[in-house]
Amino acid sequence: MSDKKVIRLRRARQARLKMRELVAVRLCVYRSSQHMYAQVISADGAKVLASASTLDAELRGTATGNVEAAKKVGLLVAERAKAAGVTQVAFDRSGFKYHGRVKALADAAREGGLEF
Repeated sequence: MSDKKVIRLRRARQARLKMRELVAVRLCVYRSSQHMYAQVISADGAKVLASASTLDAELRGTATGNVEAAKKVGLLVAERAKAAGVTQVAFDRSGFKYHGRVKALADAAREGGLEF
């Protein structure tokens, strides 16, 4: 693995340990070069309560690797999480910088009704 990825995974592990200590439902985000993925995971980490990605049929027709697509994923995951009865989450950015697509997804999820 590249050093850059190892460092990112170390940051992600530290954040996840803190979230586990706080027993928080988390909104986990992953970004690849082409797609964005978001999952709302239960406090014990055993169940995925809601998920959305640019691979969903609703979002597939447009561009998938830009800020606009990330906003749509954020709104969709917030809608699905509220339907599952979740409103309070901890934001797990998986070690990625809070910038660009990750920030756009978080802001859209807040607009959709999730509280961080």
